[in-house]
Amino acid sequence: ESQYIRPTMSEAVVVKTRKFKKNPLLSRRQMIVDIIHPGRPNVPKSELQDVIAGMHKADAKLVMLFGFRTKFGGGKSTGFCLIYDNEEACLKFEPKHRLVRNGMFEKKEQSRKAIKEAKNKGKKIRGTGRSIAKHKAKRAAGAD
Repeated sequence: ESQYIRPTMSEAVVVKTRKFKKNPLLSRRQMIVDIIHPGRPNVPKSELQDVIAGMHKADAKLVMLFGFRTKFGGGKSTGFCLIYDNEEACLKFEPKHRLVRNGMFEKKEQSRKAIKEAKNKGKKIRGTGRSIAKHKAKRAAGAD
């Protein structure tokens, strides 16, 4: 499958997908995305989200794009794409840092010291109570 983006900046861009796979356990579709963009240094993910959403009849905010690498010499980039079936699945399975990038999750600002203190507090406890203690330490650090 390939799709053209109308020339916006300087040149047209071709979007191709390969290794398409349906993953019903994680309620998503996943694929590798190849972007051919001659005459352009790169293509913004927001632009690609809209195009891929159109190609697969999905909502643009449920399209997660990551891991893009531009080939040597430019003109072609390859990355990974996940399209979730619904927002609940997206929030459940997607890592928080990617949700923050997509604007679906708010990043809680914490000082470096607070993070380190919480980590070290969690290291002191062994056994089954460890995860509980880690969680409490994290919450205490967040409250400061």
